[in-house]
Amino acid sequence: MNSLMKKGLLAASVVGTVVGGTVLLRDAGTAPKFSTDARLDGRTVVVTGANTGIGRETALDCARRGARVLLACRDMTKCEEARKFIVLETSNKYVYCRHCDLASQESIRKFAEVFNKTEPRLDVLVNNAGVMRCPRLVTLEGIELQLGVNHMGHFLLTNLLLDKLKSSAPSRVVNLVSVAHRRGAIDFKDLNSDKEYSPVEAYNNSQLANMIFTVELARRLKGTGVTCNAVHPGLTATELSRHMSFYNSWLAAVVVKPLQWFVLRTPAQGATAVVYAAAEPSLSERTGEYISECEGTTIAEEALNERLGARLWATSARWTGLTAGPSRPAPAESAQTSTESTPTESASTESTPTESTSTDSTGAATDVPVDVTLAAATVTSVAS
Repeated sequence: MNSLMKKGLLAASVVGTVVGGTVLLRDAGTAPKFSTDARLDGRTVVVTGANTGIGRETALDCARRGARVLLACRDMTKCEEARKFIVLETSNKYVYCRHCDLASQESIRKFAEVFNKTEPRLDVLVNNAGVMRCPRLVTLEGIELQLGVNHMGHFLLTNLLLDKLKSSAPSRVVNLVSVAHRRGAIDFKDLNSDKEYSPVEAYNNSQLANMIFTVELARRLKGTGVTCNAVHPGLTATELSRHMSFYNSWLAAVVVKPLQWFVLRTPAQGATAVVYAAAEPSLSERTGEYISECEGTTIAEEALNERLGARLWATSARWTGLTAGPSRPAPAESAQTSTESTPTESASTESTPTESTSTDSTGAATDVPVDVTLAAATVTSVAS
């Protein structure tokens, strides 16, 4: 063997070692530590935004564990592609596509109506779909898109499926919530971002709303056998960041995207914590928690505020036209004596989705294009 060939083999060996080591270090450093053989045979799982990213990987894992899985998606072409992929990968034929556009409350109601009539049970609802840092758009009802899809849509969907979840208990609701919720704020006077809009702040606020919803729903479902927990999948490479202008720039394509391979998790790794929350037996009675790295972690103080939780629930119910839902436990005695206004007292000072989002500068009605990717409503490069 000549020296040139030996050098070539040596170089190839070095490159292979470096690449292999890098992959091992990446996986060891980014993937959450969770492994269970928990099965989901005989159980029905609904995953929103299951056509791509973490949603698809969550549905894939649940199907692999024997679950009957319904992919609730807006884009039915991509949904069918995901369904075929999952069936071929798992040999589980009980995977179905269902249309559900979270930017349309009518679509959500139709999905829930059909599901409640045709499905005998619901064991796990994974509220995964979402949109992040988009230009200011609105849902069909005129609600700012990030708040409308990430929070209001899932709020309505969950409530419409609660009777089925209760009758199937023990059952679970799993909400994907970014750590960006810790940077959010709920301003009832401009909840719809009519007066001022920041894509970043609107996203953070929608995540805080989801965290508040998680804790409040857990309170209201106490004793029903239905648990509700939030999950942070970690820094994950998904399509969620597609609206970020920098992320779509040439600089990001040349520098950032290659580097993110070493830092961000794959969608399959991001789905690990979600499946943990959906299937881990030890979580059967734990509720109202925020799960990260497959263990409980701290929640923003605002999300634990009971009066804020009650007020946001009342507002969300009004904006989604929800006339029924789980009752709230009696407030603590200290809250009874508080000088804060109640949700009904302060409703007149709150912004509503119909005040200005459906008109242009002249006051004429406008048809606002809705651009929603029901991918993974989770953390990408903006979380820290």
